[in-house]
Amino acid sequence: MARRKAPHIPDALLDQLLAGADPKTAFESDGLLDALKKALAERALNAEMDHHLAGEDAGNSRNGYGRKTVTTETGRIELAIPRDRQATFDPQLIARYQRRFPGFDDKIVSMYARGMSTREIVGHLRELYGIEVSPDLISAVTDAVLEEVAAWQARPLEPVYPIVFFDALRIKVRDEGLVRNKAVYVALGVRADGSKEILGLWLEQNEGAKFWLRVMNELRNRGVEDVLLAVVDGLKGFPDAIRSVFPEATVQTCIVHLLRHSLDFVSYKDRKLVAAALKDIYRALDAAAGEAALAAFEASEWGRRYPAIAQSCRRAWSEVVPFYAFPGEVRRILYTTNAIEALNATLRRAVRARGHFPTDEAALKLLYLVLNRSEKAWKMGPREWIMAKAQFAVIFGERFTRAMAA
Repeated sequence: MARRKAPHIPDALLDQLLAGADPKTAFESDGLLDALKKALAERALNAEMDHHLAGEDAGNSRNGYGRKTVTTETGRIELAIPRDRQATFDPQLIARYQRRFPGFDDKIVSMYARGMSTREIVGHLRELYGIEVSPDLISAVTDAVLEEVAAWQARPLEPVYPIVFFDALRIKVRDEGLVRNKAVYVALGVRADGSKEILGLWLEQNEGAKFWLRVMNELRNRGVEDVLLAVVDGLKGFPDAIRSVFPEATVQTCIVHLLRHSLDFVSYKDRKLVAAALKDIYRALDAAAGEAALAAFEASEWGRRYPAIAQSCRRAWSEVVPFYAFPGEVRRILYTTNAIEALNATLRRAVRARGHFPTDEAALKLLYLVLNRSEKAWKMGPREWIMAKAQFAVIFGERFTRAMAA
């Protein structure tokens, strides 16, 4: 899409605007820019009134002006708001009960989405623009996002997703006077063209089979009819919940999470060497070779020193095995950390900046805004997806063809 060019303002007009004004004060509060904003706003309001009266009965007419002070991103300006005798005029530029100029709320939401707390936004507006706003106002503006969250969480989804990554991160939320650990679960879908879409966001204190079944049924009710490959991080009860709603889905344990979990058993000084030894397992040609590599690791010095690693792998082996059926192009998509891991890193940065959240709603507001900003920055799928599509078409047949046609 071609970028829109900024309108060209003739130099003669600029000279006329600056005549008799000190250019140094143009950008200050109540300076030239604020005066222009006031003049343009009042002209637009008067044009709105003319349009309104043109469609009204002959008995209605102008009835002077009212005064309203509105907050802008550079300060406060006082506007003359036209009135009509029948009091039926409700301007669109500055609505009847609106006290903030268009775009001001967007600035607040943008700062909130970048991880700034309510009080940090108050201080930022005060220091940069000399605007005094209350923390309650910031909360009220950002609370409007909750309606967006509800609509986003209920929006229709694609009928088929070739891959869906499910992952969780921990946050701290104040609940009944105590700060409790809660889990935020994110579903990231990959469409047939390789593009990504965040399917949903769920906050829960206790996970379990019932919770995961509810999530799967929610996805089904929003239009998802088939998931070809579900990548999970070893969450208890999750594979069974997925298969109960999407019986044809292949459930794959996230190799990155499994490797990271394995290294939790290892002392810091040995981690690089153990990680190198584990690569033979995940790079094996097929499932039989992978199991042989696991047995070899188990019998090795590292395997004997850290027996919990092999035990952990064997417990999850039924969800590891599907990985070996895929060619290298698909394996790289499942193994690399540039999908759900990059997304979670962004979420964790925002969460760390907050410490803990006062309510579940406050957490959902921030996480939704961070996810929304991340999604807008995404490009098309990875280069491997071009080759992976051909492999998916062979492995999943008509199920993948249906996703392509959707």
